[in-house]
Formats: sequence, structure tokens, C-alpha cells
Amino acid sequence: MSSSLAETVDIEAPVEVSWALWSDVTQWPKFLSHVRLVEPLDARRFAWQLSLPGADKNFVAELTEVLPHERIAWRTIEGVHHAGVVTFLRLSDTATRISLQIDYDPHGFVEHLGALTNLDSVLAHHDLGEFRDLAETAAARS
Repeated sequence: MSSSLAETVDIEAPVEVSWALWSDVTQWPKFLSHVRLVEPLDARRFAWQLSLPGADKNFVAELTEVLPHERIAWRTIEGVHHAGVVTFLRLSDTATRISLQIDYDPHGFVEHLGALTNLDSVLAHHDLGEFRDLAETAAARS
């Protein structure tokens, strides 16, 4: 059974600031609560370590599309099935809309429960809020 989620957040930060933070995969553990580590393997591939309730996951993903200041897409090439895309929409010179879409195959009871109860969307919404706080703080410093 495949699951998907989609979440959007508006951020009071220029698209360049939002892009710089999200395009640096090593920053992801700062705002993605379930991500313990993201390690670049080369220019297009990176290893993930996730810590989820009842399950730790490791996998390798590759970037499938990078359009600076517009879009980042990835998919797994080893481990669990997971694919996602983040889009960046310039709302003004000082504001950005971030949209996140993720498709994944839940495995095990906890992951199926998260997909069925919409907990995954709640977590994604929380993480986008963390990203918003990080981007708005970075924008205020610049």
C-alpha cells in the first residue's frame, strides 16, 4: 500500500534564503524531526538515517531534479521506497511558499498506523513549521 502526503507553508523569508537552507541536505536534521542524519555521498546521492517511533530506517536517495530557487526532487535507490519534491514559490521579495509532497510505502504496524491516522501529515506540517522558523531567523540575520 502506497501513501502520500502534501503540506504547504508560507515563510517570511526570501526564496533565496529558503532555497539555501533546504538545498543543503546536511541542514535537514535541524528541521525534520525524524531525520537523524543526511550525509552526501556525491553530488546527487545522499544517505539518510531516520528515527521513527518503533523503527529506525536507513536508505540512500538520489536527487532527480534540481531547479535552483524553484524545485528539488528525490527518490530512494536503496532501502525503503520514498520519493519527494519540494517547490519554492516566490510570493514577494521577502516571502516564499514552500510545498512538500512525499510518496512512500509504509512498512510495519507503526508506519501503517501513521499513514492511516494522518499522523504523517501532522509530522510534516510540524517539520515545515520548524523550517519556517529556521528560515525566518536566517532572513532576519541577513
